[in-house]
Amino acid sequence: MDKNKLKGRLIGRYIVSDPEICHGKPTFRGTRIMVSHVLEMVAEGISWEAIIQEYHGNICKEAITEAVNLANLAFLEHAQEYTAPEYVLEHATV
Repeated sequence: MDKNKLKGRLIGRYIVSDPEICHGKPTFRGTRIMVSHVLEMVAEGISWEAIIQEYHGNICKEAITEAVNLANLAFLEHAQEYTAPEYVLEHATV
């Protein structure tokens, strides 16, 4: 195998997926910070500045913006899969 080939996949400017890092889950480029963890923090209402501090400046506002935008695109593309009444009832947290 060509060692110069990119092992991972570039998802965006700041987000990558590499099977050898975090089991291929999307991470922020050059880190092992999983995008899903940051998105959970955003969903919990934690300020972006606090998230950046939590990760010692290893991610930036632009990286978080990219993660939120990509999550939004994924939601819009797949939303119908999750709006069935059974799914809503099974996963309701209210």
